[in-house]
Amino acid sequence: MGAEGLRTLLGSVRHEVLPAGATEDKVLAHVPRDIVVTVTASPVKGLEPTLALTTRLAAHGYRVVPHVPARLLRDDAHLKEVVDRLLEAGVDDVFVPAGDADPSAGAYDGALPVLRRLSELGRPFAHVGVTGCPESHPLIHDDVTVQAMWDKREHATYVVSNLCFDPRTLGEWIARIRRRDITLPLHVGVAGPVQRAKLLSMATKIGVGESTRFLTRHASWFLRFAAPGGYSPEKLLTRTEGALTTPSAGVAGLHLFTFNQIAETELWRRSLLDRLGG
Repeated sequence: MGAEGLRTLLGSVRHEVLPAGATEDKVLAHVPRDIVVTVTASPVKGLEPTLALTTRLAAHGYRVVPHVPARLLRDDAHLKEVVDRLLEAGVDDVFVPAGDADPSAGAYDGALPVLRRLSELGRPFAHVGVTGCPESHPLIHDDVTVQAMWDKREHATYVVSNLCFDPRTLGEWIARIRRRDITLPLHVGVAGPVQRAKLLSMATKIGVGESTRFLTRHASWFLRFAAPGGYSPEKLLTRTEGALTTPSAGVAGLHLFTFNQIAETELWRRSLLDRLGG
């Protein structure tokens, strides 16, 4: 991969973290203040840990993007409470997926009604992210996921892609959504240098029900992590260089899934930048 293109991608990253007990200390110890931190939400634990960690990290001077899954919101009043709390913390960017809670906590089954409601509330956040699915969703047809991005485009300001380990699939998906005139900037989801044992441990700690769904839906991930030489973020980036750096792709940067291996992910990023002279 060309050094300049890779440096650009590595210089515009977001670190996705889970709201666990040690997360705040790990972020403070290892993540520079100029890197965006996104905080996931768990259907087992609900939104409170996400909102609390977001508030604390924002107070430390980070630009924080909380995940606000539609299926964790009880109703319009709950959404308004969440909006007010995030605005008070200085948050100007939220990520709104549908979420995996089953059943949903209330009236919202998907992201689009939440996005519409945010627009009705006067678009309180300058930036709103939505999900993209390069690899087939376990429950939703590919054409439906692309159509969903089209439906959300007037309410959102960017797309974050789910994990994809196949360079060709990722490149074809980017070309496909651009052909469909989905022009929102894209943050490409990439797993950091994850160790399989730690990833399994993390999944178990999330909660029995959720981790079971996680493992069932993403069994292929663990096979890739376990295979000798089976996964390397640098290898993936090298093989997708053309698809990610062409201007027509509209890639704004990388969304790094740390799985709370925050120190390892940031060390990998800095080491690669050093080798590239960036």
